[in-house]
This record gives sequence, structure tokens and C-alpha cells, in this order.
Amino acid sequence: MNYQEALSYIHSVSWLGSKPGLDRITELCRRIGNPQDSLRFIHVAGTNGKGSFCAMLESILRASGYETGLFTSPYIEHFRERMQVSGKPITDEELADITSYIKPHAEAMEDTPTEFELVTAISFLYFKRKGCRIVILETGMGGRLDSTNVIHPPIMSVITGIAADHTEYLGDTLEQIASEKAGIIKPGSIVLYGGEEESIQAIIEKKAADEGCSFHCVDQTALSNVCLTIDGTSFDYGTYKNLHIQLRGDYQLINAAKVITAADILRKGGVKITDDSLRIGLANAKWKGRFEVLAKNPDVIFDGAHNIEGMQHALSSMQGYYPGKKIAIVMGVMKDKEYDQMVKMLAPVCDRAFTATPANPRALCSEELAKTFANYGIYATAFASFETAAKEAYQYAVKQNIPLFCLGSLYSYAAFKQTIDQLTHH
Repeated sequence: MNYQEALSYIHSVSWLGSKPGLDRITELCRRIGNPQDSLRFIHVAGTNGKGSFCAMLESILRASGYETGLFTSPYIEHFRERMQVSGKPITDEELADITSYIKPHAEAMEDTPTEFELVTAISFLYFKRKGCRIVILETGMGGRLDSTNVIHPPIMSVITGIAADHTEYLGDTLEQIASEKAGIIKPGSIVLYGGEEESIQAIIEKKAADEGCSFHCVDQTALSNVCLTIDGTSFDYGTYKNLHIQLRGDYQLINAAKVITAADILRKGGVKITDDSLRIGLANAKWKGRFEVLAKNPDVIFDGAHNIEGMQHALSSMQGYYPGKKIAIVMGVMKDKEYDQMVKMLAPVCDRAFTATPANPRALCSEELAKTFANYGIYATAFASFETAAKEAYQYAVKQNIPLFCLGSLYSYAAFKQTIDQLTHH
């Protein structure tokens, strides 16, 4: 089996959307020797900010000398990004080798695993083979029934925050969603909650108490001396002075506060993290697709904001970096998202919109999204692909000398970035 064959097999596995439950992943892991049992995890759930949190914490642990594993989803540009060891994605050969080993085990199961369960099992085996000391494990969608939840109690369970998303699977209220996400809390672990909602905190704190876990929150008021520029962010946090992150967007400051809190708690628990490695790890952390500057003059920015909370964060960052300025927007969304509300939020800052249909069965067609912009008085043009939308939008942004933003779905990243690269590096 080569890399392309492995990828084709992974994507073909009875992919019926999400089938919550731990029976299949438990059986698959048992068949391949339960590789997850020999690994130490930091398990991360939450609605927004999981990926950035994981990237920063992994960078700090790597700067501290640990052989780290990082499991995230969805991938942004290449499938192999989903499982990384010490900052490097799995190679084509390793993915092909592990997939061909797991394939007969998966096919022997009566109830075959979903794509996400298969990818989870592949990553466990990969991290074990690589001798990872600590694995940062991001949940897929929920918590309690997420296939990553097959692990033994982790060193730390993190819930970055709760907002409305995937309500058809996780529940209609924030409280229901919080209960599902809190399902990753296991006996004796450390629990960190990064949100501010008191009713949500009460649910997570109670679950932590029930499982005999120590519970911790994040003090966002400890952030001070903040300097936000399009080249990065400098700030103080508590006793830490003049910290720097490359990640942009005012919400990344909040994510950094969560990461520093987690690092301090881990340090007290015996994980070796020095002040220097914390500083270096934060400064070196990279994360694609979150307020990422892809080109300058005019500024071209990609932000994968795809729900109301994500869009609020993107919008407040836009207004911070470009006060009083109108922007051009390229956008594509999934039809199960609250896109009308998101467009309404963007209308006051949007000069013109260029809509496209993401390459996903759940995608909303670009014409429908263009109509939604028009309903809010924004001139919008629908395109069949992100390549053509990006090209037209970029030429418009150059002519008007205004920033260009691509928003709404991480699935559009690869096509958008490739087009912008071609236009700006010719």
C-alpha cells in the first residue's frame, strides 16, 4: 500500500458522517494491541480555540525537550498534518505502512469503523511507534462519545470553552453541549476550563468533583500591556513579562492565557517546563488558517471562522487591525451553519463579497450565500470554485486598496492559499 492508496482507503471507510459511540474504536484498538494505553495524553475538547491551544502547548512541551505527539482535526492543507511528532507531520511511508497494518483488523470487524475512528487508531499506533512522551489529543467533535475518549485518564483534560456548534449531535443548549464535552473528564486527572460562562463552569466543575479531579480556571484579567500588530502580539500575563506570539487575532491572546495556565499547572505536576521554554514555545508556535496573513499590500488574511462565536472573534480582530476600514470578503460555508447571522455580522464592514462552494457534501451553494449578502445590502458575486472567487476578489482588493479576508470554512484553505500564492509570487 502506498500513500495514495492509504488515503483512498481511509476516505472510503463507511463514511456515513459521524456515528457517535465508543464500541467500534474500543474494538479496533484492542485488535491492534491498545497502543493508546502506553501513552500519556493531554486531552482537549471545546467549541473554538482547540487547535491554537494544542499548537501552542505542543510547541512549549517540544521547547522543553519532550518528544511530543499532536493529533488535530480537520486538517488544513494536507491530510498528514493531522498527526505530528515533534512538529513534523507523519511521512507518506509511515502513513501507508500503519494503514496497511490496521486495514485487515478494521475489515474483520462486524461494525466497521468510521473514517475518524480509523484515523484516531492510526495516530495512536504512530505515536507509540515514535516513543512520544506526551501526546496532545484534540477531540473531533464532542467529548463523551468522541473516539479519542477511548484513552485511560489523561494527565490533564482541557475544555477550552463552549459555544453552539454541531447541535444536531451535541444538544440544543450550551448546558447540554457542556455535558457532552465534559465527558472527557476521567478519574484523578487535572481539569482546566478556559471559558467564562458561569453556568457552564458549574457543570464542568461538578463533573470534575464527581471524578475526583482538581479543577482550574483561567484568569483572563491577568493579561496586560497588550500590543496587537499584524506581525504578531506582545503581552504580559501575571508574572510573565513581554511574551510574544506570532498568532494574530485578539482571541489568540485568550488562547495564550489558557496555554500558560495549563503549562503552570503541568509544571506543578512534575512536567519539566522552564520559563525560557515557555517563552520560546509560545514565540515559535504556528497554526494555519486562524487570522493567517497570506500576503501583504493589500493584506490577504485567512480565518477559518465558521460559527457565530468564531465570527465574533474574527470581526473584533478585523476592527482592531483595520479600524474604520471596509474589507473585501471571500466566503463559503456549510449549510448547517448559522450563515445568515454570520453575514449580518459582517455586513457593516464588508465592501464587497465573493462567494464560493466549499468542496464538501455539507456545503451551501455559492448562489444561496451571495443572495444572503444581497439581503443585507452587500454586492455579492457567486463563483463555482474558490480559485476563481479568490482571483476576482484579489484583483478587486488591489484596485480598491483594501484588505481581503477569506472566511467561513477551513475546507477552503488549500484552494484559496494556492491561488493567492500564484497571484503574489508570479
